[in-house]
Amino acid sequence: MELIPLCTARFDVDPPIQFGRTPTGQRSQSDIRGATFEGDRLRATLAGTASDWLILAGDIGTIDVRMALRTDDGALIGLRYTGKLDVSDPADRASRVAATFETGDERYLWLSRIQAVGKSRLERNGQEWSVHYDFYELR
Repeated sequence: MELIPLCTARFDVDPPIQFGRTPTGQRSQSDIRGATFEGDRLRATLAGTASDWLILAGDIGTIDVRMALRTDDGALIGLRYTGKLDVSDPADRASRVAATFETGDERYLWLSRIQAVGKSRLERNGQEWSVHYDFYELR
């Protein structure tokens, strides 16, 4: 297997809304109010709304994120990723995710054919939260 760099991404995220303990775990949801993707093959920003849903069971979180992107040349692309977040170490809250893209724009159909993976780091500055990802095409 190879990891081919796809892009880096930065998400500005609202503080989480806490639903409390549900039958599957502690549920929260955060709106993603801004996103920027920068790479040689993909440059895009958030188009519309996006949301990060998390279920925390013990110190392991399960992530479910969906968003629409608009590339710098006007294409619309759907992005969905799921993965795991380990919160056992407060100093390192990295997540590992599997991402898929979907588009009808012929210039970016190659994205619909790939499996991408990513790793994040969470940054908090007072009440401001951001998530930084490195995404790779898995070959």
